[in-house]
Amino acid sequence: MPQRKIIVATRGQGLYEFTSEAKAFVSQAGLEEGLLTIFVRHTSCSLLIQENADPDVRRDLTMFFSRLVPPSDDPSMRWIIHTLEGPDDMPAHIKSALTTASIGVPISDGRLVLGTWQGLYLFEHRDEPHRREIVLHISP
Repeated sequence: MPQRKIIVATRGQGLYEFTSEAKAFVSQAGLEEGLLTIFVRHTSCSLLIQENADPDVRRDLTMFFSRLVPPSDDPSMRWIIHTLEGPDDMPAHIKSALTTASIGVPISDGRLVLGTWQGLYLFEHRDEPHRREIVLHISP
């Protein structure tokens, strides 16, 4: 069963699309029907299937999660104990817990079955740049 690792370089909080890399992997695998499982190997970022047409959607999602789970130095977050790695770290773990670390996308006729406006995104929850590893795995 084909498997590949890809690296997504982030510049801080936000959504980073990797749909083209996933489509290329599926195309190269040559499988007509199956399932692409996508897994991110980190606990302070996550994966989303989201609209890829309007960049305001990505901005609004990032802002929503920032308001939902502010940095640990925000007065509303005084209860957080894990602060050793900075005020964005524990909130990043919470945001990751609210989303997902893996996604399954069907493959039909050798292509990903995504809607017209759907894209695959790594959702970075930390402030600083990171190199995030994503595993792509195809099952028949």
